[in-house]
Amino acid sequence: MVANRLRKNRRRLNSWCKRSGATCYRVYDADLPEYSAAVDLYQEAEGARRTFLHVQEYQAPAHIPEEKTQRRLDELVAAVLDVFEIPRAQLACKTRAKGKGGSKYGRFAENGEFVVVLEGPALLEVNLFDYLDTGLFLDHRPVRLRIGREAAGKRFLNLFCYTAAATVHAAVGGASATGAAASVSVDLSATYLDWARRNMALNGIDAGANTPAHRLVQSDVLRWLESSAETFDLIFCDPPTFSNSKRAADFDVQRDQVRLLRAAMARLAPGGLLLFSNNFRRFRLDQATLDTFATVEEITPLTLDPDFARNSKIHRCWEFRHRREAPNP
Repeated sequence: MVANRLRKNRRRLNSWCKRSGATCYRVYDADLPEYSAAVDLYQEAEGARRTFLHVQEYQAPAHIPEEKTQRRLDELVAAVLDVFEIPRAQLACKTRAKGKGGSKYGRFAENGEFVVVLEGPALLEVNLFDYLDTGLFLDHRPVRLRIGREAAGKRFLNLFCYTAAATVHAAVGGASATGAAASVSVDLSATYLDWARRNMALNGIDAGANTPAHRLVQSDVLRWLESSAETFDLIFCDPPTFSNSKRAADFDVQRDQVRLLRAAMARLAPGGLLLFSNNFRRFRLDQATLDTFATVEEITPLTLDPDFARNSKIHRCWEFRHRREAPNP
């Protein structure tokens, strides 16, 4: 049953992949209740051009016996290996357990195996085995491609930049500035900033803490925003649902949204665009407060490709621009 669904999805997505050039995409997302998992395909861009599959099992309700969930997962894995005809070594399998504010993060393995994939014109590293997430959020593909199209001649800011895939697209798309860094990417994690530096290097772009053209900043995002005086033409802000760290105050996207967005808008140049997204399913935008200093438009349907048609709530996305003052009568 699940093998048939995988084949059906693969056929359905095939023409879209050919038109769009997508080589990393979701092929299954809990289509069948008995097999509650997401399955993502990653096509290697270089070398042997191997196909990898990444299976994330959603945590089953407590009332379902563990042996039943394990049997279903084993059946799904067997179906994936059969349908896509890959060796077991090219399949990563994980369980996405729930923690406070969303899924739990952390290391799964210590393989250190990175695979280079292609997204539009950008080469990017993914790690399918060592972490819960791979280094590339596939649902944000349309947003990253848009950033690449719109970045030419603009100064770009990437907040909570993760592995800086969006910054790579902006840089490849021609982000530039006179007398300032063409892009600034901010994250609290040194691990992800090292990953970001490698992503930039893959595309022939020099980036780092002291690099004039494309600067990587290790900092708490709110702290950096509220202490900076720089301005940017294009900003991408995709915060986590919740985070805590010994180096920064706890962050809660629902609670802290107004403070975050007010601080980000203060860094947005006149006529600029801020793209704000998050994946907290119960998120409620504080529209009344935000309307006092920004014009806001939700664009979520435009930011989802066909491989996420079944999961339209995987994220929400808005455009923010400065409010235009009413002309004097």
